[in-house]
Amino acid sequence: MKDINLILYDFDGVMTDNRVLLVEDGKEAVFVNRADGLAVEMIKGLGIAQMIVSTETNRVVEARAKKLGIPFLQAVKDKRKAVAEYLNGNNINSSKVIFVGNDINDKDVMRLVGWPVAVADAHKEIKKIAKVILLAKGGYGAIRELMDYIQSGRFHQDNVRRGKD
Repeated sequence: MKDINLILYDFDGVMTDNRVLLVEDGKEAVFVNRADGLAVEMIKGLGIAQMIVSTETNRVVEARAKKLGIPFLQAVKDKRKAVAEYLNGNNINSSKVIFVGNDINDKDVMRLVGWPVAVADAHKEIKKIAKVILLAKGGYGAIRELMDYIQSGRFHQDNVRRGKD
């Protein structure tokens, strides 16, 4: 797809339902959606690079990224700065980048990219920034929906879908 070169995903609240299971020994677990995993593979087939960008430092983020076979940045305090450096270092035009986010710590990076996308249960400030608001909640097939949307050919400046605010 010529309009999109890179898709960046927040982890918690996009690839997960934003909940964490904390067990007594301090280990964490999250739920992810297998349809989203399939969508990541399908997006790879379209030749679009993907990456997870997370403020968390957590083995769960790394494990999911490795299972999906996509790179990740974690422990990112300033997502906008980290993404801008990545885009500059890899000669990627920000106007051809999607960032899928859900909460206020995604706001600045979403303003940087050409295609800010919000999951259905995103914070209202994120929905205001988003050019596309998905109908799926984070962790419930949002990436799969994004894949279908991209594959449909409707992902253009003059053809933006907005979910229910």
